[in-house]
Amino acid sequence: MAEVLELNDSSYVAFMESCESVVFIDFYSDTCPPCQTLLALLPNLAKHYEEDAVVIAKVNAAYSPKLSQKFMVRSVPLTVVIGKDKMVKRAEVGLLGIDGYISMIDKALGKGGFFSKLFG
Repeated sequence: MAEVLELNDSSYVAFMESCESVVFIDFYSDTCPPCQTLLALLPNLAKHYEEDAVVIAKVNAAYSPKLSQKFMVRSVPLTVVIGKDKMVKRAEVGLLGIDGYISMIDKALGKGGFFSKLFG
């Protein structure tokens, strides 16, 4: 079963050091209605990517001030895609549809681009 990983200030560094996957992180707040909508979508994203090298994670911004500062969280939901090279590939503020999140992750995986449609 695909799971959504909960990250925080104390677990993030060790996780990223051992991770060799694309990582999708949702920074959220318990009091934010769009955040709650996105949290409900995360298990679907995890299931969609269970065969790929993708980790779906969430971070409660209020309880992880160091991570929130590191990623310059000013508004939630903030979604971040980190590539296998551990570099931020894309960040989006606000609620997107599930297709928007799939597009963000697929791009980091090298899927779905113009040339992959022609040659892949």
